[in-house]
Order: sequence, then C-alpha cells, then structure tokens
Amino acid sequence: MKKKIVLIEDNKAVRENIVEILELANYEVFAAPNGKKGVDLVQSETPDLIICDIMMPELDGYGVLHMLGKNTKTSSIPFIFLTAKADRTDFRKGMEMGADDYITKPFDDIELLNAVEIRLRKNDLLKSEFATNPEGVNDFLNNARDTAKIDLTKGDREVQPFKKKQMIYIHGHRPSFLYLVVKGKVKIFRTNEDGKELITSLHKEGDFIGYTSLLEETSYLDNAEALEDCELMLIPKSDFYALLNTDAQVAKKFIKLLSQNLVEREEALLNLAYNSLRKRVANGLLHVYDKYKKLPGDKPKLEIPREDLAQVVGTATESLIRTLSDFKTEKLIEIKEGKICVIDEAKLKNLLN
Repeated sequence: MKKKIVLIEDNKAVRENIVEILELANYEVFAAPNGKKGVDLVQSETPDLIICDIMMPELDGYGVLHMLGKNTKTSSIPFIFLTAKADRTDFRKGMEMGADDYITKPFDDIELLNAVEIRLRKNDLLKSEFATNPEGVNDFLNNARDTAKIDLTKGDREVQPFKKKQMIYIHGHRPSFLYLVVKGKVKIFRTNEDGKELITSLHKEGDFIGYTSLLEETSYLDNAEALEDCELMLIPKSDFYALLNTDAQVAKKFIKLLSQNLVEREEALLNLAYNSLRKRVANGLLHVYDKYKKLPGDKPKLEIPREDLAQVVGTATESLIRTLSDFKTEKLIEIKEGKICVIDEAKLKNLLN
C-alpha cells in the first residue's frame, strides 16, 4: 500500500513540482494551497506524513502544526517544515513546537526524498511492537540503529548465564549494563542496618532490570540475585544512553519497552502498605505464582524459599508459615516436599476483595 503524504504549500509552481517528485517516488500525494485547507485535508485523509510551508496566507505553518497537535488523531503524524527562510530562530521555534524535520528551499530531489523516507521509517519503527525477548529486543535495537542512525554496539547483544544465588549487581556498584531477563527468575532486594532483606520486586523472562540507576546516573541502590539458574541479555550503558539521547521518538519507544512493569510495582507497594497479613500473603503468592507460569493455564510448583516469600510479602517468616498453614487447611494451597502448589486460584483472588 502506498504511503499517503499531505503537502501544504501556497506557491503553485513549488507545490506542483513537489507533488510530481513524490508521485514519481510512488507516494500518494494530497496537496493544499494554504494552511486552513491543509488542516482540513489532514483531518480527512489521516496521512502518513505532512510537508508544510511556513509562510502562508490565512494560517501559517506554525498555526497548522499547533492545530494538528491538539488533535489526538493527527498529533503523532510526522511533520516536516518547508521554508525559504534559513534563520536559526525559525528552525528552533519549529522544532520546539514538535516538528520532526526542517527543509530549506532551494532543495534538490534527493534531499527531499531522503527526508521523507527517514521520517516514514522512524514512524514505522514507533508503530511496531517488539517482544521483550532477545529476538524482539535485538530487532528494536537494530531498527533504531538503521532507522534513526543511532550509533549502537554492532551485532547481537551478549547473553550471559548466572547460577542460582549468584549476584547480578550489588548495592553501591556503578552500573555498566541494562539487563533483560531471558530465562529464569531474579529477585531485587535491599538490606537494612540489621542485615534483614526486603525483596522489592521479582522478575521473570521479558523483564528489564537495572535501568533506574542508569536513568539517574547513580550507583545501585539495591541488589539483584538469581533465584534460579538464569540467562540475562547485557545491553551496554553506552547503547542505553544513545537510545535515550539521540532521537526523541526512538527514546519514547524505548521507554515504553522498559516501563511495562511499573504499574505492577506500584500495586505491590500499595499492597504492602494497606492490606491485612492474609491479603498480603495471598497477593504475594499470586504474584510469585504468575512469575513462575510459563503459559496461561500452567499450575507451577513454587520452589521459592520461605524467607524470600516472606520478604515479598513484607512479614516475618514465622508469620508467613502460619498463614500458609491456614491456607493449606482451607484447601487453597498444597505443600509437598517444601513446594507450594496453588490449588484454588479463584478463592485466593477473592481474599483480595
């Protein structure tokens, strides 16, 4: 399917010339002679790209960008300014308002087509969905490098094994990598002055860890340890910063990939603060149970140590064990050879209401 472009240009000769160039390059082009008609055309056609002159009667290019930016249907369409003015103040104003690129007249065919192609490729990248697994992350990183010309480490990223109980990173150390859990489970925890651990989060395949310290450019404030034999993808911090700082649109897509579990962590903290012990244990069990599931419908046996589960729940190990015993009596769970099996997930969820 041809990509649709709306061109807004008041000079007839320039407008017809640009339409001819774009149509020869196999784009479907809709042209408007002024800003007011251009806004109407964009709203009716919903194009893949907008090219707009700045100095126009009735409504100038800045007004067009402002009006389209207020409409959620049109605000994310790539926008290229076209102008005979090369003044840096105009350039800066346009980019601050949200324009994606800026072409100064006179220009040649190749310059115009290159700008159009780059913006369309970037927009395709932003619309694409990438799985949080090694293949999906590598696809995203390679697309970002090729589409946005971001200088990234060449080739696939290293996947490193970690043994059960092996530390992945330690409080106070400086971060060198962003980590993606490829296989296994990882716990994030903090230790108080008395040496007592509090697990702040659990992570499974597809979760990113270690990005908070990278974002804040600080040493680690917590610890990460493998709960079982794991494999983690290591993304160098130089790549992390390049993805955040080189291109705003790519950065938004990258942050969306990273932040998928923030809502989950917020809910866990609210659970610790306001729920009864029974509710907290039920919620903790369901949380860990979900992390151990490979596929919907799985009924995994939880091999997490009682001390670690107590840290997830935020209670003493003895209190956790008493509550688990109650749940066993109520036939909500089974405990065999130290492994916990949830046998009535629905009733456990009802405890949270």
